[in-house]
Amino acid sequence: MPRAIVLGTGSYLPEKVVDNTFLSRFFGCDEEWIFRRTGIRERRFAPEGAGASSLGIEAARRALDASGVKAEDIDLIICATYTPDMSFPSTGCLIQHALGAKKAAAFDLQAACSGFVYALITASQFIATGLYKRVLVVASDVNSSIMNPQDRKVTALFGDGAGAVVLGPSDNGTGILAEYLGADGGGGNLFCRPAGGSRMKLTPDVLEKGLQYIQMDGPPLFRAGVEMMVAASRKALDLASMAVGDVDLFIPHQANRRMMDAGLQRLGIPLERTAVNLDRYANTSAATIPIALDEVVREGRLHKDDILLLTGFGAGLTWGSVVMRWA
Repeated sequence: MPRAIVLGTGSYLPEKVVDNTFLSRFFGCDEEWIFRRTGIRERRFAPEGAGASSLGIEAARRALDASGVKAEDIDLIICATYTPDMSFPSTGCLIQHALGAKKAAAFDLQAACSGFVYALITASQFIATGLYKRVLVVASDVNSSIMNPQDRKVTALFGDGAGAVVLGPSDNGTGILAEYLGADGGGGNLFCRPAGGSRMKLTPDVLEKGLQYIQMDGPPLFRAGVEMMVAASRKALDLASMAVGDVDLFIPHQANRRMMDAGLQRLGIPLERTAVNLDRYANTSAATIPIALDEVVREGRLHKDDILLLTGFGAGLTWGSVVMRWA
């Protein structure tokens, strides 16, 4: 049975930089206070009218260029996003059309900040069965479109961005070695956007209450995030019959630096074996892992046969982890 390997990576960040100096003036707080609590110094916001497809298309083009695979040879596109351009058609279909990937099937997958790992594992199943040979996975979120700009605890944490990978089959021992997914809907209220779906229409009263924006219960979400990161990482390593010491590079979801540090300490993974870009981009939701992956690839930090651990966690609650031997 073939394993899925990464043939190419790509990412895209909007040009607009919103740093802590700007937020400190806006919220009337100290910029170092923001950094101490989050580990974030700046984030990127997309321009008005730019949807998840806009960012995802650019990341996808860069991944295709890096892979040497033409858009017309892609069999399937999976877009991980919780900020789609619209309810329907899917953002994946919009990306498919823009790329000219005419033979590709396309759909969206919604697992919030775990979205990329969920999509990566979903894509790997199509490759393992032999149904598809070239799959494009795109993760793109425009968090600025669903944040209340007056809510400093949310606005300081999130940014916009997109990442993408092109996957193909391998039978030489490289690729995805172990996969693990989980969910607990009982924690869904810790991070949610109540209005805008089929249950709660966008009435004047709802808009006045701000229920169309992200709602976050920080302390319990922090604790849950650490638990999810640690448990998912350990489970995937167990499934791969590996230990923490076997991991050459860990790319966790970039949510909050204090949360990340707590998880690393419990796992026993040193910072020098962890990819971190939270300080520059903040939490880009589903896109955090593929953006970081693209950066380490382009920086030359990954080498053939390196063991890579990718772990996502987020709203749902959802979590997932992948162990991969780099090809």
